[in-house]
Amino acid sequence: MKQKLGVNAFSLAFALGGVDGCHPKWDGEIPIDDPAIVQELKAFREAGGQLIVSTGGAAGLYLENACRTTDELLKAYRQVVDMTGAVGLDIDVETSLPLDVVMPALAAIQKEKPGLTVNDDDYGLNDPLGVDVITSAVKHGVDVDVVNAMTMNFESSHRKWGAAVIAAGEATIKQMAKIWPQKSEQELYSMLGSTPMIGLNDNGMVFTQEHAHQLLTWAKQKHLGHIGFWSINRDKQCEVGQSSLETDGCSDIKQQMYEFTKIFVQFNNNSVGINELKDTYRDK
Repeated sequence: MKQKLGVNAFSLAFALGGVDGCHPKWDGEIPIDDPAIVQELKAFREAGGQLIVSTGGAAGLYLENACRTTDELLKAYRQVVDMTGAVGLDIDVETSLPLDVVMPALAAIQKEKPGLTVNDDDYGLNDPLGVDVITSAVKHGVDVDVVNAMTMNFESSHRKWGAAVIAAGEATIKQMAKIWPQKSEQELYSMLGSTPMIGLNDNGMVFTQEHAHQLLTWAKQKHLGHIGFWSINRDKQCEVGQSSLETDGCSDIKQQMYEFTKIFVQFNNNSVGINELKDTYRDK
């Protein structure tokens, strides 16, 4: 994918807890050290690509809730990073977490592995949960690299979804300024990420190719820290009778194969989300 499309990085979703608890598994099912997946990830890294591993998400047992102590969670994070060669952890927070367990574990893994980045994903810091997570991270000494606003499936007064996505990013900046009052506006923009869902969103709004170009222009103007999208599995047109709401495997709009990927790679600090690794690598 790196040679073919120029993708710099993939965000791998999701490393979760499984039926046996605090043992990281892809989507809660496939062990993190699955040989086929490990080999695919190694090949991508050897081609010059970088990997970020996402935990959390909209469904499944969070690794952060499966692991009962900071030491257990630290061990799980260590296994995730070692098995994948990831340069960063991406904590996708969509439910409550034991922050006094999670944040010390993140701070510890960063000390163990200098240069490891930690990103926080949330639906914008207007959500009290998102503010609590970032505030706790700062309190426990976690070096937050990017606050990644998941600019998808939210309510907005904007009729045009491209404008709504950008407005959500600007609103997040205002909240970040309250958490990091010592930082300049440009420093805050350099910590901001934006990750929309391409095509049809669950709320009925549609993120189009035009909106992708609009986001790209804004990200370049503001020197954002990151943009990405959910997900490469969706970056194709649905077949007749297929719906993204059923499979999350197509965009539900008219498009060329990997059309959004080709837009987003024009931004230096990009990553493309891969969802459902258990399906992506099942036959490999």
